[in-house]
Amino acid sequence: MEETDRSRAFAKDVRRIVVKVGTAVVTGKGGRLALGRLGAICEQLAELNSDGFEVILVSSGAVGLGRQRLRYRQLVNSSFADLQKPQTELDGKACAGVGQSSLMAYYETMFDQMDVTVAQMLVTDSSFRDKDFRKQLSETVKSMLKMRVIPVFNENDAISTRRAPYKDATGIFWDNDSLAALLSLELKADLLILLSDVEGLYTGPPSDPNSKLIHTYIKEKHQEEITFGEKSRLGRGGMTAKVKAAVSAAYGGIPVIITSGYAADNIAKVLRGLCVGTLFHQDSHLWAPVVDTTSRDMAVAARESSRKLQALSSEDRKNILLDIANALEANEKIIKTENDFDVAAAQEAGYEESLVARLAMKPGKISSLAASIRQLAEMEDPIGRVLKKTEIADGLILEKTSSPLGVLLIVFESRPDALVQIASLAIRSGNGLLLKGGKEARRSNAILHKVITDAIPKTVGGKLIGLVTSREEIPDLLKLDDVIDLVIPRGSNKLVSQIKNSTKIPVLGHADGICHVYVDKSCKLDMAKRVISDAKLDYPAACNAMETLLVHKDLEQNGVLNELIFALQTNGVTLYGGPRASAKLNIPETKSFHHEYSSKACTVEIVEDVHGAIDHIHQHGSAHTDCIVTEDSEVAEIFLRQVDSAAVLHNASTRFCDGFRFGLGAEVGISTSRIHARGPVGVEGLLTTRWIMRGKGQVVDGDNGVVYTHKDLPVFERTDAVENGHL
Repeated sequence: MEETDRSRAFAKDVRRIVVKVGTAVVTGKGGRLALGRLGAICEQLAELNSDGFEVILVSSGAVGLGRQRLRYRQLVNSSFADLQKPQTELDGKACAGVGQSSLMAYYETMFDQMDVTVAQMLVTDSSFRDKDFRKQLSETVKSMLKMRVIPVFNENDAISTRRAPYKDATGIFWDNDSLAALLSLELKADLLILLSDVEGLYTGPPSDPNSKLIHTYIKEKHQEEITFGEKSRLGRGGMTAKVKAAVSAAYGGIPVIITSGYAADNIAKVLRGLCVGTLFHQDSHLWAPVVDTTSRDMAVAARESSRKLQALSSEDRKNILLDIANALEANEKIIKTENDFDVAAAQEAGYEESLVARLAMKPGKISSLAASIRQLAEMEDPIGRVLKKTEIADGLILEKTSSPLGVLLIVFESRPDALVQIASLAIRSGNGLLLKGGKEARRSNAILHKVITDAIPKTVGGKLIGLVTSREEIPDLLKLDDVIDLVIPRGSNKLVSQIKNSTKIPVLGHADGICHVYVDKSCKLDMAKRVISDAKLDYPAACNAMETLLVHKDLEQNGVLNELIFALQTNGVTLYGGPRASAKLNIPETKSFHHEYSSKACTVEIVEDVHGAIDHIHQHGSAHTDCIVTEDSEVAEIFLRQVDSAAVLHNASTRFCDGFRFGLGAEVGISTSRIHARGPVGVEGLLTTRWIMRGKGQVVDGDNGVVYTHKDLPVFERTDAVENGHL
């Protein structure tokens, strides 16, 4: 759910917005106006007003402001003897009357600076009992909004006939939260935003570290689960009142967000569909199951669905992949829209350029992904292949066959296209899958997951591929070594290390992509320039991009080194040098050779020869992908044999180390492990083996009477074997 809910909630264009600010937001310590906080809110509202939105403000705070002013006046007019006496509680209605003028004066001053006109609208509960009043109210507000005036509503506590304004919750509305909900319905608003002093609705008191923020409120699920803390010490209702008002408006058809008024730009974030605060919506119960699905439930469901997938014919599994490829292309527009939201949010949040680059799905990406899925579909079916066939004894035949691993848990960061590749590989290999993507790609991952699972036939079920949306679920999943068979983390060194240290489940992957290109003295200059430029610039954020350029010492003397450096610098690459290179080239010295830039930057160092390059790679590399550029075949063979990396290349860019480019169809990741799979992990890396024996009633009986032959037999494809009567 989460951010995808915001897309659903704001499916129609939002034009008329009601914003309610609570007393705790309006005032600070001592009851004085929180000038900076309130000024930031006014600035956001003024900007919305100028952008064509119709803004209606409901503001609390008058009573608190009036109380502060009257206490000051009481202090000034009191004698020393008076101050020794017990102080009587100030009349709330008098406080309201004094505070209303102060509050409105502030709003007029602030909005006037922004060239926005405001109008004070004081109402009482009894007024809304009059149909003519409600009609006139609607017409007046409509006229104001047409002239770009912002109406500022507040309950007129000074003349309210409510028996006890701070305790009486009867009537048409009972505080400014319920007034805001009522106005949203009366004035046909498109959205109601309730600004509070906390981020939103929590499962318990926000101060409790075990409490979790509820992103989307589902009445059937949450109304019995939530424990409310104390109500606001400043206003009347606190969170209980806000929830009651939000539910009232939401079930009347107005989407509601409860979020913090302390953050400087939360209103703008809400309107961009970002996941801030708690969403209330009349359709929220349709977006998620009312009963929570546990981590174990997800894993078990994925395993059950994978067994149904394995039971299908090879042709049926192939058709699922083809349907997914078609569905991706058919939904390219909405996928691009959701991805654009993620990219914009990441840029605004100040994420590094390299992360934003990995996040963006560039033009042609969907077509490329669809093509790789079709290539995968046309590959030989990997499930149930007979890898070895042995006659154990006369009439007793043993087969070693390929088999799915079971259930995979993939944790990845940033790149939403990874979700498509991983899902298609899981389906081709017959595995169940649980996916956890980075929060920065939440909307992209959600729409891609929906498109893919909708294309899976009901005979298998969409639960074959589960999407984990909360980071808090990961620790629980990592404990499920009885139902999850392999974890593949794709991300930072920190992420991979954390996962390896937190689970008994086997972990496959790589922490860093410190890839080297060594340019030997016998290189062709044009080739060397092409290879290093492509290795660094084709996709600088990729794990197989060049991070360190190693150059033979002789190339410094003949000018080749300068040519290589010029080729990189003219394309905007920032260079850092090792001790030798920084001195010779007058570039900053790198702090560490073991650094993955993931951007248009790299390290340069000068080495003695191929053996010096190999030693450097072994000392500072990550055993990922390394390349040599040379015309000396003997030197090339030394490099290819001795560099202990998952992929070693001669006269070819490191960017070729990729599942699709290697002809694997796609990849679930690149592994630097030395057990099970190494390098780009395609379908074969997601398979294991099992043994199938066919006999004619043989028994062991202490091996008496059994003549073991252990004879290798020809391996037939399953269909060929059946057709030819071998099985």
